[in-house]
Order: sequence, then structure tokens, then C-alpha cells
Amino acid sequence: MEIMVVAGEASGDAHAAELILALRRRRPELRFFGCGGDDMAAAGCELLVHNRELAVMGLLEVVRHLPRLRNRLRRLRRAMAERQPAGVILVDFPDFNLRLAAAARRAGVPAIYFVSPQLWAWRSGRVKQIRRNIRRMICIFPFEPAFYAGYGLDVAGVGHPLVERIERARAGLPTEAAFRARLGLDPSTEIVALLPGSRKRELDFHLETMLEAARRLHAERHVEFVLPVAAGVPRAEVEAALPPPLQPYVHLAGAADAYAALAYARLAIVASGTATVEAALWGAPMIVIYRLSSWTYRLGRRLVRTRHVAMVNLIAEKAAVPELIQAEFQPDAIVAWARRLLEEGEARRQMEADLAQVRMKLGSPGAIDRAAREVEQALFA
Repeated sequence: MEIMVVAGEASGDAHAAELILALRRRRPELRFFGCGGDDMAAAGCELLVHNRELAVMGLLEVVRHLPRLRNRLRRLRRAMAERQPAGVILVDFPDFNLRLAAAARRAGVPAIYFVSPQLWAWRSGRVKQIRRNIRRMICIFPFEPAFYAGYGLDVAGVGHPLVERIERARAGLPTEAAFRARLGLDPSTEIVALLPGSRKRELDFHLETMLEAARRLHAERHVEFVLPVAAGVPRAEVEAALPPPLQPYVHLAGAADAYAALAYARLAIVASGTATVEAALWGAPMIVIYRLSSWTYRLGRRLVRTRHVAMVNLIAEKAAVPELIQAEFQPDAIVAWARRLLEEGEARRQMEADLAQVRMKLGSPGAIDRAAREVEQALFA
């Protein structure tokens, strides 16, 4: 018995891989195929499309890559029609996955959505497609079930998978002394984590500004910086972009070091996305940044309905962390916020309290097992 799973991005790949393993524990006879990344492949999923083939950032950038994206979509549609799986699990990545959901309905294959598209933020009209084509919506953020229930959808809230993943990571974390020694950090400095994003295009937009802010901050404080290089980004390109004068105090690390960097950072400068939730779960005070091409940003701002951009602020329902987006993302602004948050003052204490509330709202460990039960009930009950 087969299930098709489609996760178009790195964070979705990690969640989907854990879900595949949980479903295989519950039903060893299941086999999985579809689209994802290395985590899903390691979990035993047959990849017909690797998600690196779908990696495009920005509304206008998508247009240039439409022929390739359509080709991969046809490949998955064909496989679904020919193999007739017991169900299809679609993980986030809505512009691609909602088309697959429609194809699944036409093929008579029940579709489950795991990790909701952000319809509550923009393009909420797509909820009609979801109601028509999706058997069950499985949500990971606390405010999502009420949104979908209002439209009459079959919806379940399971909590965020990162809660348990970070709890496991905490148990295997190196000591701070060992972490500093391995990267060559001075034992007496404050650590600032730099997380510019997991896509090369995000580095193109973010890295230079972050490094200039690091240079200015180092000139006035006893700080060093840890920059974990995401798995999808060539390390050589990041090394080439790092000016020699910064190399003694900006330390490149592997993707696996990101959690240790957040655990021991006095402050994190983080690109908006999943990493902000990870930083919150580690309790790291943060400055959230992001920049897109000007045209993509202008188009996007017309569609977005939320006051905040950072997921941490959406969960907190307030400006718990500063957002430096587009033109506001400048070295001077980063340094000004860093000065406030590195000190043991009211701004830092308030942020720590707000992040503690965010962690509570994200739920208890066990989200993946709860999601597996929802899938099993939707497909086999």
C-alpha cells in the first residue's frame, strides 16, 4: 500500500520525513513516494522529484522557472494517476500543492494537508480550493484550527513538530565550552548567531548587510559571531563572501551547529521563516530581518493582510521581536536593536517573557505522532 508525500521546501522535508517514520511504525506495510529532500529519502521515501528542483524564491522569480515547475508537477500528477496511492499528504508549498490536490480529487485519491498554507495571512480565497479538494487539514500553529473551522473544514491541530525536535536536540547538545573550543571562539565573548536563510537567494539579499552590521557591532562590543551554513547553500560561496578582516570574529559553522549557536547565543539575527520559531524555542532573543526583490515585495504587500511578518510575532499576537523588513533592514538598525538587546535591560527581559509565552502556545512534544494518528484516521478509519 502506497502513500504519496509532497514537500517542496527544506522545513517541510524535515517534518514529512518524521511523519513518514511515524506512519511506518504504525503501519509497516506502507510504502512512500513523491517529492522531497534528503531527509525524506533517508526515511525511505522514493523521490520522483527532489525539492531542490523546485527551489524558487519570490513572485516574479517563479515566472522565469514556470516551464520547469510545470514539468515536475506533470511528473507527479502522472505518477499519482498511474500508481493510485491510498492517499496523498501535501506539506505546505501551496502554489504547487494545491494544484496536486485538485489532481488528486480528479483521480479519486484522498488528499491530506499537513502544515497549513498561510491563508490567514494572504490569498484567503484559496480556502475554497482546500474545502473542495482536501479531506483533512492538519495544522501546527495554535490559531489555525479556528480559522479553518470557520469555513467548515475537517481540521485538526497537533502542535508544532519543532517542540519535540528541539527537546531531543537539547539532550545531545555539546557543552558551551566544547562548542566554543571547536569553532575557535574566545571563551569571554558574547555570541551573536547569524542566520541569513537556507536558500542561496536569501544569502544574496541578506548576507552583506548582516556582515556589515557584525563589523560595526564588533567595533564597539566584545562579541563574536557564529554563522551556520544551511545544508542547501555551498559553503565555498559563503567563505568567498566573507571579507578577510571579519574572518577572525565571524565563524562559519555547519548546518548541524545551528541549534548550538542558538542555544548559546546572547542574541540571534534571523531571516524570517522557520528559524524564528527555532530561535524562540531555544529562548534566544532575536532581531528578524528579510529582504526580497523590490517588485516581489511590492506585489506581496498588496496581498498580505497581517500586521506582522515574523511567525513569532504572529503567534504572540504582538510585536514580541523587532522586524527589519526590506528598506528597514539596514546595518544601523540592526546595531541599534543589538545594543538594546545585548544589555540586561527592560527590552531584553520583555522579549524573554514574550518568547516564553510563544513556547507555551506551540504545544507539547508529540506533534508528529498526533499527526500520524490524524492521517491514519482520515485514510483508513
